Amino acid sequence: MDSYTDFALVYDTFMDETPYSEWADYISSLIHKYGISKPVTDDINSDKSDNDLQDVSDKLSQERDMVVELGCGTGSFAEEMAARGYDIMGIDNSEQMLQIAINKRDKSGHDIMYLEQDMREFELFCTAGTFLSVCDSVNYLTDPLDVVKMLKLVNNYLYPEGIIIFDFNTVHKYRDIIGDTTIAEDREDCAFIWDNWYDDDTFINEYDLTIFVHEEDDRYRKFSETHFQRGYTLDEMMDIVEKSGMQFVKAIDADTHKDPDSDSQRIYIIARKNTENNTEVVED
Repeated sequence: MDSYTDFALVYDTFMDETPYSEWADYISSLIHKYGISKPVTDDINSDKSDNDLQDVSDKLSQERDMVVELGCGTGSFAEEMAARGYDIMGIDNSEQMLQIAINKRDKSGHDIMYLEQDMREFELFCTAGTFLSVCDSVNYLTDPLDVVKMLKLVNNYLYPEGIIIFDFNTVHKYRDIIGDTTIAEDREDCAFIWDNWYDDDTFINEYDLTIFVHEEDDRYRKFSETHFQRGYTLDEMMDIVEKSGMQFVKAIDADTHKDPDSDSQRIYIIARKNTENNTEVVED
């Protein structure tokens, strides 16, 4: 899971065409349709009572409306959700990515809490009504049992009737679309070479990044990172959701917003908290 160290410094530069705003609009519509969390408005709790029952109700409402993003990276998506009124928390295991996210928060003034934690072992101080994970963060869990483990934790921390919405890149995308390719891109202040390999036996996609960053003295600093992601099929991911004890709700093609098919490259999964079936993960 160690990744996005030096690359964090230029991540936003190379992701500047990512449609975070469109994603946030669509994810918000899914939360509205399938979830329980609501955007927090200024007048919520404005007429507070000293009554203990009212205090309990306020606390439960806060937990119901809490949104937690797993693998939040540099906070671009969290910022979009906060701008739409959601009370959002971001979790990521990269200190470098989180520092950039914190800088964005300081600039925007949004009230976003960030935690440096592994999505397979995160700990929260309360329940949350919605969990999110976008931009193929789940594909970094290259062992299916780790996805089960993550979803079991989500199930434990979800508010009753709460949901998780996450996306994943499919085997089709890694094998047939990006496959064994090399991508190079040159920007004003930095450039990168992306060498990609896919192993059809393990479903593991490896990409080696070589980045050149323009320094102030008109020289370039070179650094490299290697990333591993695993492709999943829809059937495999649905089986993982079942093993986690969560209730599968819906699968959606992330590009067409229709039912997934064999050509789907990225798929949204919506799953709901299940209080009746919370089986333990059995490791081989």
